[in-house]
Amino acid sequence: MCNHEFCSMVQHNPVIRFYQVSVLQNKNLVLRNVSFEVHAGEFVYLVGRTGSGKSSLLKTMYAELPLAEGQAEIVGMDLDAIKPKEIPYLRRKLGIVFQDFQLLTDRSISDNLMFVLKATGWKNKHEMESRIEEVLSMVGLRTKGFKFPHELSGGEQQRVVIARALLNHPELILADEPTGNLDPETSIEIMQLLRHINQKGTTILMATHDKYILDMFPQRTLRCEHGTVIDLSQATA
Repeated sequence: MCNHEFCSMVQHNPVIRFYQVSVLQNKNLVLRNVSFEVHAGEFVYLVGRTGSGKSSLLKTMYAELPLAEGQAEIVGMDLDAIKPKEIPYLRRKLGIVFQDFQLLTDRSISDNLMFVLKATGWKNKHEMESRIEEVLSMVGLRTKGFKFPHELSGGEQQRVVIARALLNHPELILADEPTGNLDPETSIEIMQLLRHINQKGTTILMATHDKYILDMFPQRTLRCEHGTVIDLSQATA
């Protein structure tokens, strides 16, 4: 039976909704009693010290880590009841931006993106090529598809990662320290790109420890602290 408070939260139809969730990493309790929502169109930061649970929390959202307890929904899917065969479908509804890029070094940028489209069920070659050109144009790399990752700067590689995240028209982008390996000027360019994507309607949850970015691009902020998650906008209200 649905908890009354949980049901009332669901009625708001958030893109992310956690209710009294606990998260385990290698059998260790990382976070407990986590409750928060992120609504469609929001841009929200997730902050906290190294080891505070930011990455573990993001991993629960794309079902790499199971919930230890509690209830959660991501883009309309129940994380506490998700079946293994449903996880690829969940991930097609998400865009994931990693700090360390995770590009295939032996393939061109276009082939990296083609690999993802094939892996997520695309069949029509013309449609795939058109979508690759579209997302590369969106991130300012329309003419760079033939290049290999090592031929691009760190900022350009992160733009490719964002393009990859956009391929399947995600409702939500989860970005884990997307500016962590970049210089300040390039970090600003990546943030401007993410803000532009957000303004077009895509919800973004971004883990970061970059105070310069937080100050320059203020948004609602969640903090991983003392084994739980605090909404700083409510804490300071």
